[in-house]
Amino acid sequence: MNWRFPRLDQPLAIAVVFLISGLTAPAIADETNPPQYVGSDTCVSCHSDEVADWQGSHHALAWTKPTAETVAGGFDGRRFTHQGSTTRFLKDGGQYVIETEDAKGGKRRFEVTGVAGIEPLQQYIIETEPGRMQSFDVVWDVEEERWFHLYPDQTLTPDDGLHWSGSYKNWNARCAECHATGFEKNYDPKRDLYQSRQVETGVGCEACHGPAQAHVEWAQTDNRLDGTKWTGTNDIGLLINLPSDGSAEAELRGYLAGTQQRLSRLSNSETQIQQCVGCHSRREPFEGGNPLPGTPFHDAYRLSNLRAGLYHPDGQIEDEVYVYGSFLQSKMYANGVTCTDCHNPHTAEVKLEGNALCGQCHSLAGNPDFPTLALKEYDDPSHTFHVEGSKGAECKSCHMIERTYMGVDGRRDHSFRIPRPDLSLQTQAPNACNDCHSDQTPRWAADAVASWYPDSTKGGPHFSQILAAGRNDLRGQGEALVGLAEYDALPAIVRATALDMLVPLTNPALATRLEPLLSSPEPLIRVAAISIQRGAPETERSARIVGLLGDPVKAVRIAAARGFLGMRIAYMPEKMNHDLNTAMGEWQASLAAKADFPEAQLVLAGIGLTTRRMDVALNAFGEAVEMDPQLTQAWVMMVRIHDALGDRLAAIKTVREALERNPEDVQLNLMRADIGG
Repeated sequence: MNWRFPRLDQPLAIAVVFLISGLTAPAIADETNPPQYVGSDTCVSCHSDEVADWQGSHHALAWTKPTAETVAGGFDGRRFTHQGSTTRFLKDGGQYVIETEDAKGGKRRFEVTGVAGIEPLQQYIIETEPGRMQSFDVVWDVEEERWFHLYPDQTLTPDDGLHWSGSYKNWNARCAECHATGFEKNYDPKRDLYQSRQVETGVGCEACHGPAQAHVEWAQTDNRLDGTKWTGTNDIGLLINLPSDGSAEAELRGYLAGTQQRLSRLSNSETQIQQCVGCHSRREPFEGGNPLPGTPFHDAYRLSNLRAGLYHPDGQIEDEVYVYGSFLQSKMYANGVTCTDCHNPHTAEVKLEGNALCGQCHSLAGNPDFPTLALKEYDDPSHTFHVEGSKGAECKSCHMIERTYMGVDGRRDHSFRIPRPDLSLQTQAPNACNDCHSDQTPRWAADAVASWYPDSTKGGPHFSQILAAGRNDLRGQGEALVGLAEYDALPAIVRATALDMLVPLTNPALATRLEPLLSSPEPLIRVAAISIQRGAPETERSARIVGLLGDPVKAVRIAAARGFLGMRIAYMPEKMNHDLNTAMGEWQASLAAKADFPEAQLVLAGIGLTTRRMDVALNAFGEAVEMDPQLTQAWVMMVRIHDALGDRLAAIKTVREALERNPEDVQLNLMRADIGG
C-alpha cells in the first residue's frame, strides 16, 4: 500500500489515503549510521570470562541450527498422534525431518531448519515455503524425554490462523526478533514473501551491547583520550551505559549512532531495564526487526496494559506476558532495582540460589544501595509462617507466583506482591496461598493471614477491586476508574489500564477532566490519555493533542497521529504541520512493519472506514481474513460494506465464503438469511 499525506495548509480532512498496491515502508534517511556487527566470536579474545558464561546459556541457544549437539528431541522414527493426525520424527541422510499428516494438502515432509531453546522444552522450526518459517506445535519435553502438543485441547485445521502453519505461528513475524541478533524480517506484502536475515542466530553479545565494529577498532588502537592502551579487561560495561565525562570510554560512545542522545532522558537503571524488556515483554513492535540496542523501549514498542485475558484484575500474570508488565507494578522497580541485581546477564541465571537471592537486600544487614529497606530477618519462620526448608518457606512461593506456559515452562510473576487471598474473594484472581493449599478456600487463607498479622495496614483497598468490577460493569465503575487514573501514587501501568477501560465511556466532560494526564511524565499514561480525547469536540481535541505530535517518545507521537485521523482542520502552523506529517509517517512505518499481522490489517481497515475509503477497508479486511479466516467480524464488515455499496452479488459471495471457513458462526448464518445467500 502506498501512502499519501494531505497538505494541512488547505481546508480538508486530515486523512491517510491508502492506494492498495502493497504496503511498503517509507524511505527514511539513515540518521544514525551505526557501526557494523562483528559477531560474538570476535568478543572472545578480550572478554573470555563473559563469553564463557554466555556460551550454553538460554540466550546463546535461543535459536540454533539443527545439529547433533543442539537437537535434544527424539528424531528416531517415533510417532506422535494428536486429534487424529500423526507426526513422525526421523533423521534422513543427516537431516532432521518432521513428517506430518497435519499439514495443508495432507501428509508432508519438512526438514527442520532451526531449533528454539534448550529446556524445559525444545521447539523446532520448519520452512513451509522458501523463506517462510513456522514453529511446529509438537515439541520435545527435555526432562520427560517425550513429544507433546503445546495446545492439546485445540482442534485446528490447516486453514485456521492459529494452526502451526498459520500467521500467528510464523517465526519470521512473531518470534525471530527475540531469538536472534540484528534480525531483519524483510517481508514483501506484494508477493507475500519473507527474505529475513540476521547477523547472528541466537542472542549474541551485540544483541545487548550493540554493533561492535567501532568498539573493536578502538580497542585495537593506542588513541584513547586518557593516554592508556586497551588491556582487554572488562573496564567497559554495557555500551549504552558509558559515561559522558570526556573519558576514553566516551570516545567510543560517540560511535554508537546517536544512542546517547536517545537515552539521555533515562536513568542508568531504567536504561538497563529497557534494554532487557524489549524482548521480555508483551508488546506491539514498531519495527520489522531488532531496534538498535539502546533504543528506549517506548521508541520501539507499545506495551500491553493489564487487559483482561492477559492479566488478572490485580495485575498478576495470566496469559504469556513475560516480565515487564508485572515488574512495573512492583515496589522493587519503583525503588531502582534492575534486572542484573538478581540475574547474571551472561548466564541468564539468577545470581544466588534459594532465599539467598532475596537475602542480598531483605535481611538484617540490608543493602546500602537501597537504604529505605527495613532491616529485619525475613528468612525465618517468624516471617514465613512455614517450616524452614519447606516449599512454603521459599520467598518466591509467596511473592513470585508461578504460572506454566507452553505445557511445561514455569515462569514467575515479577510484581513481587504481598499475598492477598482476601482479594480473591472479591476479584476471583488467584493467590499464592491457594496455589499451594489448593484443597482450601480463599476464605481459609485470608483468615490465616489475618491471624498472622492482626494489626497489619496492608490489607486495605486495592486497585484490583475497581478493575475487577469495571470488567463486569464498566458504566457502574466509571468514576472509580477515573479515580485510579488520577491517583499518581499508583504504578503507571495501572493508571494507563484504567484510562484504556474508560475509552468507551469518554465524553466532553470526561475528556476535559482527564486532559492534565496528557502532560504526565509517564509515556504509558500519555499514550492512553490521548484516546480519552476522542470524547472531546474536534477543535478542542486537536488543540489538546497537537503538542504531543512532537513528543520525545515515539509511542506517544504515534498515538497522537491516530488521534488526528479523520479530523477536519482548516489551517495548522508550519511546525505543527511538520510534526503531524512526521508522526503520521512513523505510524505508517509501524503498520508497514506489521503488514503480515492480521491485527495490523484490521487497523488499516479501520482507517479506511474512518476516511470513507471503502476500497481500502475491503482490501484490508480481505487481507486479514486471508491470514486468519476465523476473524468473523472482518467477514461481517466486508458483507456490510458490499451491501451498503449496493453490490448484493459481492455480499452474497462473501458471506458464502465466510461460512465455508466458519460454518457454525451464528451471525454469519443470520446474515446469509437476511441477504438471501
